[in-house]
Amino acid sequence: MFRILIVEDDKNISSIISEELSQWGYETRGIDNFNDVYDDFKEFEPDLVLMDITLPQYNGFYWTQRIRQESNVPIIFISSHSESMDMIQAIQFGADDYIIKPIDIAVTRAKIQAVLRRAYDYTVDSEKITYGELTLNLSAALLEGKDVTVELTRTELLILESLFNMKGQIAKREDIINHCWQGDDFIDDNTLAVNMTRLRKKLNGIGFEDLIQTKKGIGYFLR
Repeated sequence: MFRILIVEDDKNISSIISEELSQWGYETRGIDNFNDVYDDFKEFEPDLVLMDITLPQYNGFYWTQRIRQESNVPIIFISSHSESMDMIQAIQFGADDYIIKPIDIAVTRAKIQAVLRRAYDYTVDSEKITYGELTLNLSAALLEGKDVTVELTRTELLILESLFNMKGQIAKREDIINHCWQGDDFIDDNTLAVNMTRLRKKLNGIGFEDLIQTKKGIGYFLR
């Protein structure tokens, strides 16, 4: 499991990023004491750092430079600063990539995977899953057909991942729910049904009518 240190002083943003990445299998940690970010870095020993520019005490450029004195760990900047000079400065200080706020979590995940892959030379074997003429691109959150590509939300992606992995066999409702919502006690069959209806409507709109079939009382499968 890769560890990601989130150096972001907005607790809401930090929490959202942490929760989303945790659901994708990453171990995350935020920063509480911005007086010495490097202490948290040394203690946590992350495989990647998400670094904001505007921080209390010292900015992200300072902490990136400090980390670079001791480590080549990948660093991705996340910032509302969209000026090219900020991006250039981030790269000059040792950043590996730059994400502009408000962040798109699917894009963020794809960039994290790409940077980790370059840094640690690993291969994500399950980045793409095929079923017939369709390809589910997990890293980009896309469903790709012969002549069409559709963007997916995280929940839509996880639902389709459950179905694609079954290769036409029935995926039980409870298994899909666990995969999408990690055993959340407030999620039930109705939540899945609502999301399934939205997903089917999206698929119907691009010519994938009746792709998802229902097995009453059990679950769903791909036609």
